Formats: sequence, C-alpha cells, structure tokens
Amino acid sequence: MATILVTGAAGFIGYHTSAALLACGHKVIGIDNINDYYDISLKHERLSKLSNMGDSWVFHKVCISDREAVFSLLAGEPVDYIIHLAAQAGVRYSIEAPQAYIDANITGTMTMLDVAREKKVKHFLFASSSSVYGEESDVPFNAGVSLAAHPISMYAATKRSNEMMAHVYAHLHGLPCTGLRFFTVYGPLGRPDMAPMKFAKALLDGEPIDVYNHGEQYRDFTYVGDIVEGILGLLDAMPEPLNQEGCLPPDRGNAPYRVFNIGAQNPVHLMDFIRTLERTLGVKAKLNMLAAQPGDVPYTGADVSPLNTLTGYTPKTSLQEGLARFGEWYRSYRGK
Repeated sequence: MATILVTGAAGFIGYHTSAALLACGHKVIGIDNINDYYDISLKHERLSKLSNMGDSWVFHKVCISDREAVFSLLAGEPVDYIIHLAAQAGVRYSIEAPQAYIDANITGTMTMLDVAREKKVKHFLFASSSSVYGEESDVPFNAGVSLAAHPISMYAATKRSNEMMAHVYAHLHGLPCTGLRFFTVYGPLGRPDMAPMKFAKALLDGEPIDVYNHGEQYRDFTYVGDIVEGILGLLDAMPEPLNQEGCLPPDRGNAPYRVFNIGAQNPVHLMDFIRTLERTLGVKAKLNMLAAQPGDVPYTGADVSPLNTLTGYTPKTSLQEGLARFGEWYRSYRGK
C-alpha cells in the first residue's frame, strides 16, 4: 500500500479523504495548522476519529506556509502521493483578509509543490474551486473550454493561481499534477461557515436564515462521499504529458497536467435547497432576504463528463439523501 500525504487533514474534505484512504489500507500522513477560522473543536473531533483508525495514521500540526518546518517534519519520510487540500477557505472572508489567502494558498502551495518535487511523488493532486469561473455565463462550466480568466474574489484568484503554479511544475519538472475544482461540498462533519451548517443552525435555533441575492442563486451541491470517490478514482489515473480533450484547454502545453470539475452535475435553486433542509430537520425557516454580497457568483454547475470518461466518476447521492445524512449527524452534533 502507498504512503499518502494529505494536507488540510483536519478539514472537512481532508478528514473524509484521509478516512477513506486509511480504510483502503494506505498509510496516511496528515498535516494541518488547525487555525481558528472556525471552531477548532470540530477539527479536533475529526482528528480524534482518524486517530482511532489505527497505526497507519500519522499527524503533524504545522502551517504549510512555514517551509522550513514542513521540510524538517518530512525529512527522510518517503511519500508516494500528495493530496493537497489545505487552504484558507471562504470567499467572503477573502475580501476582508486577503493576505491570509496569499500566505496559505500561494506560499503554502509553493511549499507543497517543492515537497512533491523533492520526494519525487507519483502524483500531486490539489484542491481548486468552482469559484475560479467567476460570473461566467456559459454553463455548465467546462474545465476543458473555459479559461477561468476572471475570478471575482481573492479566494478564487489564489485557487486559479494554484492551477497555474502546478502547471509550471508539471512543465518544468515533469511532476504529474491534477487539479480538482470542487463544487459546494456538504455532508457530516462539514464546515460551520458554509450554507448547509449555517442554515441548519439557524433552523434549530429558531433564528432567521440570511438569504443573499434574495435566493436567486444556483449551486451544484455535492455530497462529500461523492467528492472522495472522485479523488480516490484519480489517485492512480496519471496525467499523460499530452493534451487530453475535455481535460484542459489546448493552449495549456505539453505537460503531465490537467484540471477536472468534481460536482453533482445538478445545480439546485437556493430556495429549493432551503425547503429540502426544512423537511429534513422538520422545522420551518424564517427568511431574511438580502442583496447579493461581493464575491458571490449567481450560478455554479459542473460538467463532469471528462472525469466520468477517465474514471467512471458518477455522483450517486441525491440532495435528499445527502441532506438526510447531514441532518442526522448535525442533530447528534448539536444534541437536538
């Protein structure tokens, strides 16, 4: 079995990915700085669950922007693959604190690319985001056609930059790199700053839900289990040093590099999402209708056909099923 380094392992997707890798018998080295962007008790709960999965789990608390510390921790440690999921998250917060995104997402990703180069890893998979598409109107978004040239938040700009940085390393050093544009991921042990948990908290506390752009938004809500299945399916599906139709624009060069959308391929109107969550939790929502916020995009929708062609990826979890699982966990988590 392989040794796989997962950055952001205490995070939402990082936790679920690490758990799935451990269940497959891999050794997982997790790193995370456990920052306080949201309640760290949830991060510690995720880490506790991973610690209970056996001796194949190793964790280091370290900030990936601290290059010296990262290289020191990993000195002499063989690594077969890197799944780079660590990032400063949040579109709206990136408008308030842009430097945090440069430090974590740009400097941190540079560190991990250099680790991957030094360790001669077989494959460097890294998290991008549907946010890179900005306000593009050609939907569903196609990673093989869109240049994603006009992000509208610093978060999106750093994620787009990560894609270009990885391409440089693929081109110069032959490092196989695959970018993963995630679409609105939700599920158990999710992030408190994202809509599913914010809405669920408001519902159970009897508080109004802030609904931006008066609810006129569509999101390709994707269950975390489907995301993890997509990641694992790509692990050994190496990018060839050739342009692949539908995987990257034809001007991207002859490098072992590609970018895929990973989403549910089923955009949902925000008000339909709220009504489904109401039925799941058995509580009627109070709505506080507000104008759109800076950095928000009106629509996200993924074309996942290239990923399906390569790995057979097919999102299996309906919104109703996914929210039922989320709701069951959240009630337990809240004790309600």
